[in-house]
Amino acid sequence: MEERRQQLIGVALDLFSRRSPDEVSIDEIAAAAGISRPLVYHYFPGKLSLYEAALKRASDDLAQRFVEPHEGPLGSRLLRVMGRYFDFVDEHGPGFSALMRGGPAVGSSTTNALIDGVRQAAYLQILSHLGVEGPPPARLELVVRSWISLAESTALIWLDGRRVPRRELEVQLVHDFGALAAVSAAHDEEMGALLRRVFADEPADGPFTDLVTRLVALAS
Repeated sequence: MEERRQQLIGVALDLFSRRSPDEVSIDEIAAAAGISRPLVYHYFPGKLSLYEAALKRASDDLAQRFVEPHEGPLGSRLLRVMGRYFDFVDEHGPGFSALMRGGPAVGSSTTNALIDGVRQAAYLQILSHLGVEGPPPARLELVVRSWISLAESTALIWLDGRRVPRRELEVQLVHDFGALAAVSAAHDEEMGALLRRVFADEPADGPFTDLVTRLVALAS
């Protein structure tokens, strides 16, 4: 029974990844799974519950994209994270869009909790890479949460036509993190000390060094 249920979730997730969940019917899910419509309702009381189950699997997957070994400079780590993040966005475009903008489960407390769970998992992962334990300084929390929101909105805009090369956006988002942190550090010594420590290991060919080079060239 559980195997069949997991199969249905996988089929639904695949369909939701290719088209908006609003456009996918229970009949289509049943046909893709090779079972009858009544059998779908045997495992799930309705489309909303199946959507939420698929969303749970997708949100767990998306949260895992932020998990990265604590090895090497921060800029390179974030670049790898953004690569995996956009892999997910690329593979699950309509589903990702429905997840962030609200699909058939809009207003559902379960759906909102799953989305918040992904954001919180990403937030905690970034703090761990910064070597922060316990409650972070207020300015650092603003930087990290703002950056996560920026990554979401950038991905959603990119999906609408993909007019900017994906690789450029991945690098730009890492630059965005460095820029947000630098602006905060300019106003707060605690943030400045954190930034100096984190950037101390940045190599000459790293993304944060590249950002500094570009900003200096822009200002000269």
